[in-house]
Amino acid sequence: MRKPVIGVFGGGKATVPAGSPTYRLAVALGRLLAQSSALVLCGGRGGVMEAVSRGAREAGGRSIGVLPFAAASGERANDFIDYAIYTGLGDGRNFLTAAVPDAALALAGEAGTLSEIGLALKVGTPLVYLAAWKFLNENGLPSVPYAETPEQALSLVWAALGIAPGGRVNAPLRTPAVPEQAANLQGLAEIVRQWS
Repeated sequence: MRKPVIGVFGGGKATVPAGSPTYRLAVALGRLLAQSSALVLCGGRGGVMEAVSRGAREAGGRSIGVLPFAAASGERANDFIDYAIYTGLGDGRNFLTAAVPDAALALAGEAGTLSEIGLALKVGTPLVYLAAWKFLNENGLPSVPYAETPEQALSLVWAALGIAPGGRVNAPLRTPAVPEQAANLQGLAEIVRQWS
């Protein structure tokens, strides 16, 4: 038995600056996640990711950041991340942010957030929209529960997981294989060069 890992998707600092309504919503969400003994998993950078990690820390919780760059890049996670995973995958890291958590919540964001939503739907991660993305339910994607408040959203998350707040998950953490693709991509580049 372990604590649930809840993913949070949302815009970076350009879309969700500190103090904005979505930033404040994400801080409140992070606090509630921590108070319910969940671990936060996010992309580890600014905007929603910083805000939810900040809220979790303020309430005594922990957050995990899945970062797009390698540790050697010199770039770092936001100041509220407790455990950083430096993937070096660029936007490919969105697969991990969508596939690893037990459930996820999507706040306002841009194309990266939409990518995480699509991947979560594809891999079957239970998902809840929080104050954003409702229009996707009316445009051909599988219907996703929608909430206006963090409290409503978490109620939907716990129902999807079949546990009460503070409950534990009786399953191993999903850790999908992400094989090194450098050799395949070099081969592809050579074929394109040969065929050009």
